[in-house]
Amino acid sequence: MKKIYIKIAGIINLLGAILHTIGGQMELVNPLLDSNISIQQKSELAAAWHIVTILLFLTSYIILKVGFLKDSNQEKEQLKSIAVLYILSGIPFIITSYIYNANAFQWILLMPIGFLLLIGLQKSSIKKQNL
Repeated sequence: MKKIYIKIAGIINLLGAILHTIGGQMELVNPLLDSNISIQQKSELAAAWHIVTILLFLTSYIILKVGFLKDSNQEKEQLKSIAVLYILSGIPFIITSYIYNANAFQWILLMPIGFLLLIGLQKSSIKKQNL
C-alpha cells in the first residue's frame, strides 16, 4: 500500500469537508433558507446538505486513520468503497454541468480523491519484487 497517496487524499478530503461546511453554508444553504420555497423543501434540502457534511468528515476520519495509523484489511476495503463512491459521485456533477451549462465543479475534488485512494491501495513495487 502506498500510504502517501492515502494521506494526501485524506488531507484533501478534510479540506473539502471544511470548505463544504463554511463556504457551502454561506453560498448555498443560507440563500436556500432565505428563498420562497416551502418549509418542507427547505428542511429536506438543508438536511441533505448536512448529511453530505457528515459523510465528508466521516470519510476524512477513515482515510486519515488508515493513512497515518496501522491499517487492517477491513479498513482497506472501506477505502476501496469510499474511492468508488467518490468517483461515481463526481459523475452527476459532470452531467449536471453539461445539461444546465453550469459550473458544478465538485467532481474536481471528489474524483481525484477516489483515484488517489485506488492508487494508494495498490501494492508497492518493492513488496512485489520480494514475493
